This record gives sequence, structure tokens and C-alpha cells, in this order.
Amino acid sequence: MFQKLLLKIAARLDKSGIPYMVIGGQAVLLYGEPRLTKDIDITLGVGVEDLEKVLRAVGGMKLKALVDPVEDFVQKTMVLPAADSSGLKVDFVFSFSPYERQAIGRAVKVRLGKSRVSFASQEDVIIHKIIAGRARDLEDVKSIILKNPGYDKKYVRKWLKEFDESLGEDFFQLFQKINGKSKRRI
Repeated sequence: MFQKLLLKIAARLDKSGIPYMVIGGQAVLLYGEPRLTKDIDITLGVGVEDLEKVLRAVGGMKLKALVDPVEDFVQKTMVLPAADSSGLKVDFVFSFSPYERQAIGRAVKVRLGKSRVSFASQEDVIIHKIIAGRARDLEDVKSIILKNPGYDKKYVRKWLKEFDESLGEDFFQLFQKINGKSKRRI
């Protein structure tokens, strides 16, 4: 069910000229341990100024926006929640930062059936999950690190340090702690 919807989303976004990458639980399935996920998270390579273009693409996917008024919600949250007729939820996240645009440029094209779908790189999934910071996200980071020991640690550290400086957070230390524990488990 998810694969069919992912293929539909990828085809429509490609046709509409909207860069994107799959993030969240669907990307973790690619790099980490399989787990239950109830939705699809897509980062778009456009800002909210392209909302109309995105809404046309979403309509072409036969998805329905889950908020009203759409414009106000997207302006406040940078997210367009939608669902298909079966109730599968898709969150379209509008990008606004140089990091997100770079991450979309680094996305990996993965073959699903006869098509290709853009997934965030394993490094960018780690960064997204560290920033989200929920217990489930941190477990996802551990599983990705364990399954992919050759990932680009310098890239992850660089961006987490930048986010620490700009947001006043401690993402880098959290990553170092998780990375250290994961190494001991290998």
C-alpha cells in the first residue's frame, strides 16, 4: 500500500517539477531496522510561495488536504497534511533553509518496481531524526548507525553543530552520545 502511494507521489512531483525527498519512517525502512510507520513524510524543494503548484500536484495524486483553511495552516507550520482515500496520511514539508535544499540535492534515487523514488541520504535522515529528538527517532538513529557504519560522520557533525549555533540546542552532543553507544554495541 505504501509503495504504491510512494510511486504515485514520486511520479506526480517529478511531472510537476517539484524536487523532493522521502524522510521519516519510510526512509528509516531503507537504512535502519524495519518498524511500523503510519504515514509518509516528504520534504519539498519549494517554499510556501509555491503552495498552489503543490496543491495542484496533490490533487493530481488524488490526495485530500486535511486542514482548512490550507493557506493559513501551511503558512504557520510549513506542512501540508494530506491523505488518500484509504486514510494513508502524507505530510508535505515545505523547505526554507539552505540545509534542506542541499539535503534534497543529496537525495538518493531508489528503485521501487520500475520507477525511482528520491529518499533522503542516510546522513540526512540521521540529522532529521536527531533534531526531532523523540525516543522513537533516537532509536531510529541508533539502528541506522549500526547498519551503516561507513556513513559520512563529518557531514552529520557539521550540520548538527550549525543547528546548535543557530537554534541554541545541543544536537551535536546528543549525536556524539548515540554514536558512542552504537559503537560499543557493534
